[in-house]
Amino acid sequence: MKQFLDRATFEHLFRNEFKGLVLFAVQYTKDYEAAREITQEAFIGLWNQREKIDLSKNVKNYLSTTVRNRSLNYLRDRKKFDSRLLTLENLYPLATYTSADRLVEKELADRIGQAIGELPEKCREVFLLSRNEHLKYQQIADRLQISVKTVETQMSKALQHLRERLKDYILVWLLIGLLFAIRLFTISLSG
Repeated sequence: MKQFLDRATFEHLFRNEFKGLVLFAVQYTKDYEAAREITQEAFIGLWNQREKIDLSKNVKNYLSTTVRNRSLNYLRDRKKFDSRLLTLENLYPLATYTSADRLVEKELADRIGQAIGELPEKCREVFLLSRNEHLKYQQIADRLQISVKTVETQMSKALQHLRERLKDYILVWLLIGLLFAIRLFTISLSG
């Protein structure tokens, strides 16, 4: 049975997602007030569509897509969508690293650290030996005096836990990858 958006869920989403979506919109608009307005409109649209929004789907993805589309419409409506102007306005430079990027990176690093910290001790130890020391499963098994099968099981548990705890960031990384590809494409066209 579908669950639809109620007032409490909407308010929770608004409190938890509004600031991040404003920062996301600022990346496009370069205008904080416009970004706030775009984000508010996205939430108003979500509320107006509440009877059609199925909570079994990822509502955060819906909001991110809405904010991105509204931001692009904002740029188009203001005749700023010429790729040469976007490049001049630093929307597509290869090496731009904004304070919003740093905020997202810090938040992600904090969430990753927190998720790793939540792992049971042996599971965390196996994960860190694999990821930080780049040891192969056999080397981890030898060091910890456990079987390779136990290492595989612990790694599987760790990765499943991280996937679950960081699922909200998958879209962010996909968007970052897409923006990076667009930047490279734009630079190759202008060069």
